[in-house]
Amino acid sequence: MNFSYNDGELMAILLSREVRNGEISACGALSQIPAAGLLLAQALHAPDAELIILNSVFTPFTTSKSFHYLAQRGDLGLFFVSGVQIDQYGNYNLHQIGANPDKPNMRFPGGYGGGMIYYAAQRSIIFRTEHTRRSLVEKVDFISAAGSTPPDVLRRGQPSKVVTPKANFRFDSQKARLILDTIHRGLDYEDIRECTGFELGVTAAPPTPEPSEEELTCLREVVKEKMIATNTYADWARKTLGNALHV
Repeated sequence: MNFSYNDGELMAILLSREVRNGEISACGALSQIPAAGLLLAQALHAPDAELIILNSVFTPFTTSKSFHYLAQRGDLGLFFVSGVQIDQYGNYNLHQIGANPDKPNMRFPGGYGGGMIYYAAQRSIIFRTEHTRRSLVEKVDFISAAGSTPPDVLRRGQPSKVVTPKANFRFDSQKARLILDTIHRGLDYEDIRECTGFELGVTAAPPTPEPSEEELTCLREVVKEKMIATNTYADWARKTLGNALHV
């Protein structure tokens, strides 16, 4: 199989495979790739999945507080989140770059409620469109949300995976750290080791199952049309889905 696809399409398809039928799955604002993945999953293998794409027509709430309450009740099965930095322990950083909190090199808006949802969702998957040593680091400069917590901290779930344009990582709850799971097409173990800022936890990893013709066709036709028709990241869908292809 030698289909052509771009990084955005690949990641949307990989994220879509994590959605389960009959489960409530959600992504936050400014989350084009997981939004496409959620819609793809519903179109292909999870017709009864309840989707929440914040700041879109796929939000059944009038206020963000209602979404947070749903998560706190334990009803949220899957949540997609991203971070400026992600470290080997499953911590992510959405707040600042620089170890000195009083004088950071750069400060970001943070994640509104994301830290709480990271603890409340049954499963959380981190996605990052950049896979370099500055984004996947040994230790984040600031912990916006922790991958693991002490036993006395109320927590319904843990991170499940990290998905990038180069590889998938799984979270080992026993070791409380990320482990390289699969490597995407065109790359090998040394490529991943070179661009990752922490130890991979294994000495080899299998290839990532590639997008199927059915997944790509549905993404480029059904999902793209739906995103445009509902004005859900419509510009991104026009520019990304079916465009800028490479083998």
